[in-house]
Amino acid sequence: MDMDENRLYYLRLLAKQYPSIQAASTAIIDLNAQLSLPKGTEHFVSDVHGEYEAFRHVLKNGSGSIKRKIDELFGSTLSGEEKRSLATLIYYPEEKLPLILKTVADESEWYRTTLSRLVRLGRVVSSKYPRARVRTFLPDDLAVIIEELLHEQESVKDKIEYYESIVETIIATDSAKTVLIALAELIQRLTIARLHVLGDVYDRGPGADLILDTLINYHSVDFQWGNHDILWMGAAAGSEACLADVIRIALRYGNVDTLEHGYGISLLPLASFAIDTYGNDPCQQFLPPPTDEQDTSGDERRLVGQMHKAITILQLKLEAQIILRRPHFEMEDRLLLDKIDYEGGTIRLNDTLYPLLDTHFPTVDPRRPYELTPREKGVVERLKLSFTGSKRLQHHIRFLFSKGSMYRVHNGNLLYHGCIPMNKDGSFRAVQVDGQAVAGRALMDRLDRLARQAYFATDNPAQKQEGMDTIWYLWSGAQSPLFGNEKMATFERYFIADTATHVEERNVYYLFRDREDTARKILGEFGLNPDTGHIINGHVPVKVKQGESPVKAGGKLLVIDGGFAKAYQKQTGIAGYTLVYNSYGLLLAAHHPFESAQKAIEEELDIDSTTQILERNDVRIRVKDTDLGRESQRQIDDLKSLLTAYRTGLIQEG
Repeated sequence: MDMDENRLYYLRLLAKQYPSIQAASTAIIDLNAQLSLPKGTEHFVSDVHGEYEAFRHVLKNGSGSIKRKIDELFGSTLSGEEKRSLATLIYYPEEKLPLILKTVADESEWYRTTLSRLVRLGRVVSSKYPRARVRTFLPDDLAVIIEELLHEQESVKDKIEYYESIVETIIATDSAKTVLIALAELIQRLTIARLHVLGDVYDRGPGADLILDTLINYHSVDFQWGNHDILWMGAAAGSEACLADVIRIALRYGNVDTLEHGYGISLLPLASFAIDTYGNDPCQQFLPPPTDEQDTSGDERRLVGQMHKAITILQLKLEAQIILRRPHFEMEDRLLLDKIDYEGGTIRLNDTLYPLLDTHFPTVDPRRPYELTPREKGVVERLKLSFTGSKRLQHHIRFLFSKGSMYRVHNGNLLYHGCIPMNKDGSFRAVQVDGQAVAGRALMDRLDRLARQAYFATDNPAQKQEGMDTIWYLWSGAQSPLFGNEKMATFERYFIADTATHVEERNVYYLFRDREDTARKILGEFGLNPDTGHIINGHVPVKVKQGESPVKAGGKLLVIDGGFAKAYQKQTGIAGYTLVYNSYGLLLAAHHPFESAQKAIEEELDIDSTTQILERNDVRIRVKDTDLGRESQRQIDDLKSLLTAYRTGLIQEG
């Protein structure tokens, strides 16, 4: 048998893992069997913006997947109340169990019934997985017992007593609570095979750090960076402009908890500077909205306004330095501090003169408006040390780099957060990167690489700076695929009353995305089949109450930003979309606002969701039809080559 030396070298490496004919044969049998299993369920979420409780609940219920399985399995044999109670127990077993036990007369009988129901449901959700995979989700000390329950054949007469004996012993040894919790958590895990997060975990809501903790511990997840995520990634890498933006947004939305309590980032240097610099400034444009806890003239509110103004001026200066340093960003229209008439209190934009709402600029030198004062430099340096020194923040950002990317191709679908920049004629917009114009997939790939360079090129300051500047561009650049707008009108919103100047024109992608030919072209650009593939993204909330549909381009493009963040729910009319892709097809779930985990536990108030079947497959999708199946088939082919090498004497058994 003739074999290429490189191929033979590879097979010898493979032989170290499978050192005999029997080992290779067993692996082939196992992999081949897995190809016939039903495809695992994928779960897509986007733009959760710090809404931890709602996100956690949607994760626990699999966007209604668990409730649907309960309905399918138990039908009319359980009442609606019993189904709700069982579902809540699966979502929150540790919290719900004590409440239920207070209401039952015979605890042992309740455990018998409930364990039986959970085991039946566990068998259904585990049927898509090899036994070895299910075992990895079980606590070591309970694995043998739960495996026996899940794989026991109750219909076999001789085994009934054996099965009942296991359950009775679990109850008798006071292990029922532990086993029940393990079964509930197993059902949660097995219901969703893979979670896709399409960006924007950060900002708006207070729980981004808690969401990241949850994602890090999730069994299978990938992440497509959003513009708000990339901003925090830049801040963690040490980008001064990015950290100024992060702090400004936190102050604007009254959400400093994530910074101070979540990540231990001290804002004291900024507060001290703001008091000294803007102590007599009313900072009217920068005051947070009054709350029940704060009087409109309260000292705390005034301090927030002073800090807000201080960081905004710092941001405008730091961003201008990037724009001047990177002329290929083509963002000169954002250089505005040099357009101000400081004596007249006006600014000239596009030949129009506008009065300024705020004319107090004590740290701006009109001759050198983008130069930081010595005190400002000290504040920025201390803030940067706080960001780069936060262990928890760095842990979360490393996760976003390891599991995240600008886009992902998975099981025939294209996932990205924002847009693919386009020209007015519908062609892909070329952007200058490293002196070369790139567009479409090449642009996304190059920006992905530069973003990683910002964090990891610690041995090359020039490369790291280029990467950090690119991350800032991804946050607010005119042709950024994550931003998707022609400008970010930060200055205009604070300093100019005319709302016409506040408008942020969208990239023309958003004019073309309703067209099926556009979606097909994008799918083809990323190597996907336009006939079967879908584009799934978020970023721009779908205004459902105005009649907008998340299903676009003849079903080829699905926008799943429905307003998880409370700040967007007035626009959308709902509280988020999620997408489920199982072995039968695609389901879109529209969610109503989630009250609280406490109400969900105590009153069994699940998120009220409406599910729409987008596609139903006539033939159930199997693992062999997925990316995992294709990878498994390649492994099978390699193992067959190894078998041949063993049997023809090219490689000796170990």
